[in-house]
Amino acid sequence: MRSMTGIGRGSAAAEGWEIGVQVSSVNRKSLEVALSAPREWQGFEPEITAAVREKASRGRVQVTLDVRGPASAGLAWDDAAVNGVLDRLAVLAAKRGVPFHVTPELLLGVAQASRAERTTLEPDKALALIRGALEPALAEFAASREREGAALAKDFAQRAAALVAMVERIAMRTAGATQNYRENLLARLRQAGLELDLNDERVLKEIALFADRIDISEELTRLRSHLEHFGQLTAGSEPVGRKLEFLLQEIGREIHTIGSKANDIEAARLVIECKNELERIREQAQNVE
Repeated sequence: MRSMTGIGRGSAAAEGWEIGVQVSSVNRKSLEVALSAPREWQGFEPEITAAVREKASRGRVQVTLDVRGPASAGLAWDDAAVNGVLDRLAVLAAKRGVPFHVTPELLLGVAQASRAERTTLEPDKALALIRGALEPALAEFAASREREGAALAKDFAQRAAALVAMVERIAMRTAGATQNYRENLLARLRQAGLELDLNDERVLKEIALFADRIDISEELTRLRSHLEHFGQLTAGSEPVGRKLEFLLQEIGREIHTIGSKANDIEAARLVIECKNELERIREQAQNVE
């Protein structure tokens, strides 16, 4: 079992270029990959997304590329293009009667806008550089999700064991409910001055209706089965987040039904404890891939 949250970093360098990659994720119901990179490098998003999908199936995964090129790359503008832009601006200013002076700020802005196109590597080399940094980042990212998933699995095991113990206590508390009801019913009848035989049809019918109304044997059987399945899922290595969501809904439904049927104060208290524990599990399950 893996968590949906994790982080990993990697770096690579080639031909004077350096690239750092950070991969991090938060909870999402499905997989969503977001890339933050310089404009010239955003065309590699399909390859990056495909690599992320091999490591994650759920969560919002943020991939950030920090690219640093050769020192000369940032200054590689076209002098002729800069002069041409300045000449056109001077002509436009003269036509409108506006004084025109080339300031350092204007010169720098025009120069940056007129940089030559060598702002990235050749596509094949750039992709190889990205992969060189992305691979260790994704490996660290996956390892962090597995570590957190192992911690979640340990917590789930403890909470599931507590649920199982409470369910068995509920079963013990309700096991003699019908017998107690029969005895109380006969005691009330005697107090009212009505001496009825235990085998009287009316008494037997009332006891049978009560026993049917409070019978939770089916709910207990299903609940035990669900809890066993829960333990199997959380002990595995496959993505189980969606399955856990559905299974926890079923567990909650059975606990609620038991609470509505239980005719015992202690059993009702245990049901409340079960609901509290289940809610804690649900909160943690939102982090599971």
